[in-house]
Amino acid sequence: MTITEKLLARAADLDACRPGDFVTCKLDMVLANDITAPIAIDQFREMGATAVFDRAKVALVADHSTPTKDIKAAQLVKKMRDFAREMGIVNFYEGCHGGIEHIILPDFGLVLPGDVVIGADSHTCTYGALGAFATGVGSTDAAAAMATGECWFRVPESMRFRFSGTLRPWVTGKDLILYTIGQIGVDGARYRAMEFVGETIENLPMHERFTICNMAIEAGGKSGIIAPDDTTKAYVDQRAKRDYVMLQSDADADYAECYDWDASVLEPQVSFPHLPENARPLSAVGEVPIDQAVVGACTNGRLEDLRLAAEVLKGRTVDPNVRCIIIPGSQEIHLQATREGLVELFLEAGCVVSPPTCGPCLGGHMGILAEGERAIATTNRNFVGRMGHVTSEVYLANPAVTAASAVLGRIGGPDEL
Repeated sequence: MTITEKLLARAADLDACRPGDFVTCKLDMVLANDITAPIAIDQFREMGATAVFDRAKVALVADHSTPTKDIKAAQLVKKMRDFAREMGIVNFYEGCHGGIEHIILPDFGLVLPGDVVIGADSHTCTYGALGAFATGVGSTDAAAAMATGECWFRVPESMRFRFSGTLRPWVTGKDLILYTIGQIGVDGARYRAMEFVGETIENLPMHERFTICNMAIEAGGKSGIIAPDDTTKAYVDQRAKRDYVMLQSDADADYAECYDWDASVLEPQVSFPHLPENARPLSAVGEVPIDQAVVGACTNGRLEDLRLAAEVLKGRTVDPNVRCIIIPGSQEIHLQATREGLVELFLEAGCVVSPPTCGPCLGGHMGILAEGERAIATTNRNFVGRMGHVTSEVYLANPAVTAASAVLGRIGGPDEL
């Protein structure tokens, strides 16, 4: 079996399962946020549920519209907060205690290798970087799971993506996933588990593995997965408060498709509007002036991402025609970035440093685009109107390219500086 099949079989208390099988799995975590949780809460009450299945296995995170941007957002967060208090939910996060859901859940040790996790957010697939099966669901499924602790799945086929070789300077996990989506398209992995293997992946630190699995959904994937190893264990052992299991795919496991790529020849990638699949190497971008640059989101808001952006911005100044917004992924990351002098460096370079929030990624707040404006961002989606006006444009890139573009006033790389 593949690692995905093993994870689902284990959670369903089965000896084995195959693609196409329907399985009912016990869940290790159920997640919702300030956009999706209020809907789930309504459904939870409508079905007559009176208690969550496990107060420690439900996580509610206010991150999409926080700090609350208007009365409607405040009401949604209040509804979620009140529900968390009523149900005695242990893992409720907002403001000074929280951050972006897909960053804080791994960092707080709430998701571990071997887990099966659902979240009422499409980028729940991020946790596959830990060797967990994690996927996004609708608010109704989240409501049922909060009440029962279970969810049914059709076991997905798996696709294997093998990367070999050493990455060039300024090439990151973000570039590997943008390249992958560029090769197979936004529906190329539809309802499949995307498994990433090979020496390049094995040499990646955890923050870049999270970035890769985060964007599996942008290829239509049911999940993304990287088998846990010593790097995973080193990350998890600092955080885990319960036992976990590290699974691997069998050598003779079946895959629907397999891809093998030489990562050593890849340049930094930039995805053009209005789909992540419109990826091209940096050398083929041409002259694209920008109005805004955003470093952050559940894709690239980790401390290492901020350090990479700071490396590019150090001693330089953001172009006067560009708004550069830096968004740490959590309060802890923001605090550490302050202690390391990164926040001061960003401010001196002419950036705006925001509290942790999803904010501009979903066109919520903290950096909305006006008519015809262009942004380069470390976020994960560049659909029509995603970050603001329907005629605005979003270009996806890694933190180094995004920071360099902020200085240049157009899309470009650190080597130009």
